[in-house]
Amino acid sequence: MTPFIEIKNLCVGFDGVDVLKNINLEIKEGEILGILGKSSAGKSILMHILRGVEPFENVSGSVIYHLSRCSNGYIELPGKAGTACPICHTTFEKFDVDFVKLPIHDHFRKEITRRIAIMLQRTFALYGDERVIVNVMNALEEIGELGPDAINKAADLLDQVNLSNRMMHIARELSGGEKQRVVLARQLVKNPILLLADEPTGTLDPKTANIVHETILRATRNFNMSLVITSHWPGVIEQLSHRALWLDEGKIVKIGDPQDVCSAFMKEVGNIGDQEKVDIGKPIIRARDLKMTYFSLDRGIVRAINDVSFDVNEGEIFGLIGTSGAGKTTTSKTISGLLKPTSGSIDVRIGDDWIDLTQLGADKKGRATKYIGVLHQEYSLYPHRNVIDNLTESIGLDLPVELGERKAIQTLMTAGFTEKKAQEILAKMPDELSEGERHRVAMAQVLIKEPRILVFDEPTGTMDPVTKIEVAKSIIHARKTLGETFVIVSHDMDFVAQVCDRAALMRLGKIVDIGETDTVLSKLSRKEREEALEGKVEG
Repeated sequence: MTPFIEIKNLCVGFDGVDVLKNINLEIKEGEILGILGKSSAGKSILMHILRGVEPFENVSGSVIYHLSRCSNGYIELPGKAGTACPICHTTFEKFDVDFVKLPIHDHFRKEITRRIAIMLQRTFALYGDERVIVNVMNALEEIGELGPDAINKAADLLDQVNLSNRMMHIARELSGGEKQRVVLARQLVKNPILLLADEPTGTLDPKTANIVHETILRATRNFNMSLVITSHWPGVIEQLSHRALWLDEGKIVKIGDPQDVCSAFMKEVGNIGDQEKVDIGKPIIRARDLKMTYFSLDRGIVRAINDVSFDVNEGEIFGLIGTSGAGKTTTSKTISGLLKPTSGSIDVRIGDDWIDLTQLGADKKGRATKYIGVLHQEYSLYPHRNVIDNLTESIGLDLPVELGERKAIQTLMTAGFTEKKAQEILAKMPDELSEGERHRVAMAQVLIKEPRILVFDEPTGTMDPVTKIEVAKSIIHARKTLGETFVIVSHDMDFVAQVCDRAALMRLGKIVDIGETDTVLSKLSRKEREEALEGKVEG
């Protein structure tokens, strides 16, 4: 394959911290390069450097694009040199550009970036109230393609991404995977020579992610472009790429055969290690004959919880598991005091006193809920406040500056950060953090209030394996450090197996088995395992 991009001794820094360190890499024409790494490894920064549309002040080295160009300035792949341009019929000649040295507003840089497509993890950048086909036609209009052929070209591009059956749908009403495919169709308008896919399926369940991956691969072949794709998922890199690169703390750890690189990566980060033995105390949560019944117009009488009894012991990590609709989340809401059961009792022990959560009042439920922390699946940090503010002022924790900073650092360390990293992120905004880092800050936001019981509802969601391991380690470390009690609601059986001491398996509002996690998990039905694998969660 013809050399396409050469990266030589590339270094990038922010606020005195090196985020890319001496990167040397060559990308071939038509190659699919997979970049693997943990959160904050430097993957996204490398992608933005390759994209070339934003300035970087502290950057050195070279990012050289080897291209060809006709006399009218049309940019093509280097392999086209010596052939005739299909538009003006002049001969393509070799043309090299260094994105590090070329000014950001240079004409040639702009011509090249017009042929570079990008897909991001969360930013769909669609006209939400417009139909799908209008979104693609708008992209055509942005590059000056108008007239009667535009609608046919838009329809052709939707065929390319297998979305012709959604062309008349409103964009905001699509699923996440469908939105990503519309984004790809809009990017294919550029007739790209390079596609940069930065965690394009990071928030999607595995089944939907596979559909998007297949669509990206098909487009890569049909448009004869190179593809650079980043992921936390080793399976994605192994499945899609010709060659893989493992990036960690801004350095290339290993590059080569995808299977070899992914295998080495998973040996390094693929498990949480052996847990140290911890002392489990006496019961701290006691549920007896819990029932939660409500009426639904379409379903009639629904027994969300149907005669459930169990204990959770102090210092234990206890799992509530089952498929969608099993009653897990409803049960967890009774434990946290967010829901009052229709009948039965739910008591928690505060000190030596048992408190009935069904009884209102400052000396009853109000006394207990101060010591119960909840981390919801759709947690949110205050986007316009930095980390230190998110952990103090924003949640009503009024402390002197020095004490607030000290407590924030200690709590972040409990949530799995090193002391150095905790100090570094205090001044950062949430959107400057990786998904795993944001999750641990949200966990610290709960821990800093010093709860005795923590209820986590689907703490991993659709996270990648590496971030799941980070979250698992942070929960185990928090339990070891603080001795607190955790109730984990999850459909993710691998995560439950790694983290929980005991688990209760729920079906149709009932607990059908309870005991040591491995024993309970072994009794899951095949259907339940399949639904867990697809990432189905309880509504």
